Amino acid sequence: MMPTNLINIGRSGAAVARASIELTAQNIANASNPEYTRRRLEQSELVGTANINLIQRSHVSGVQVDGIGRFDNQLLQRQVRASTSDLSRVEAEISGLRDAEIAIEQSGLFDRLVQFEAALTLLESDPTDPALRTGAVETARQLAETFHLADFALNNSRDLAQAEVDAGVEQVNGAAAELARINVDLVSAQEGTVGRAALLDARDAALRDLSGELGIAVNFDEFGAAEVRVEGPGNPVLVSGNLAGTVSSSIAADGSVAFDLGGAAFTPSSGSLAGRSAALAEIFTRQADLDAAAVATVTRANAAQAAGVALDGSPGQPLFSGGGASDIALVLSDGAGLALAHAGSPPGSRDTANLGNLIAAFGADDGPINRVDASLLSLSSRIAGLDTTREGLAIINTSAEAELLSQTGVDLDTEAANLIRLQQAFEANSRVIQVASELFDTILGLN
Repeated sequence: MMPTNLINIGRSGAAVARASIELTAQNIANASNPEYTRRRLEQSELVGTANINLIQRSHVSGVQVDGIGRFDNQLLQRQVRASTSDLSRVEAEISGLRDAEIAIEQSGLFDRLVQFEAALTLLESDPTDPALRTGAVETARQLAETFHLADFALNNSRDLAQAEVDAGVEQVNGAAAELARINVDLVSAQEGTVGRAALLDARDAALRDLSGELGIAVNFDEFGAAEVRVEGPGNPVLVSGNLAGTVSSSIAADGSVAFDLGGAAFTPSSGSLAGRSAALAEIFTRQADLDAAAVATVTRANAAQAAGVALDGSPGQPLFSGGGASDIALVLSDGAGLALAHAGSPPGSRDTANLGNLIAAFGADDGPINRVDASLLSLSSRIAGLDTTREGLAIINTSAEAELLSQTGVDLDTEAANLIRLQQAFEANSRVIQVASELFDTILGLN
């Protein structure tokens, strides 16, 4: 019996060592795959039984493979998903707000308003100079065009934010549908197989994709299938078994985004969708600020014109037309039409009282210059605050991912050491088989 047992032990040990080597090679091949979780070979003693003189006896007959296991920690997975959702929210909001900030700054609107004020101020030195008057009108024309440019750029930022909201909704629906399919396959997947381990990897990847867009709460059943709810009031179900809900979005006139899941309204508290929604609402606010600055430019310039007289003594005519940044336009084509003197002044008057009122109106606390400056300052301050928040959340997220990776990731040094150990085990078991064979031949020779 001993040689036979030794052969069985050596054969089973060599088979398990070979399977372990193959699994270690698979781990090494997927070391750079972020969706791969390190595998391990589950094994146990193989115990045989025999009847000797009507007495049943047990003896160790080697080792057997019980299946393939995954290194997993759902607590750490949950922490990574939560920190990813929080970080994604802030990053998405910063991205949208920075686009809006760049749109306004690169348009040069603030500088153009200051240049218009400077051109008016220069007129105080010689209000009858045709060149200075023409220069002021030309600066006013450039100012109107700059409002158009700022409005166009801000509209592009808004359209981009809206497209990103739509893309995020599609991402959620796609990941939810994929997760529902994985749930179905997990129910029928055999425990301890390579296929089941791959399904669990795909499940966790789909959950990570969802957590990047939405804050989610996840529960698992006995098969490992995931039930996903959206975090927030009502906790609507996104995925349950083989069923996946459909998320939709709509954007109101004020820029606010409404989300719906199967007829239930919800507001994402974290994830990229929450950040994009906040950024979109802020962009609409900046557009309102821009329109307000354009209206202030039109009304204050035209009010000053109406209160004075042109160079020929005629009543001042409107300088601008339009009701916002998109349609503001210069209507006064001749510098002689600038009403710099107060009403009742004679032709050719060098009086600049009305001009002073216009300059004061533009530079007032609620004037267009300070409106644009305050809007930019507010936007920059908010981005700076979000940047600080992002730094803290990034540290938390990196720490959580590193802790998870230390348990589920592939360490090449460890796997290389395992290869050496398993190779030695394979050779040792081969040697056991060889010794058992020699013993068996010796016993046969004795007979």
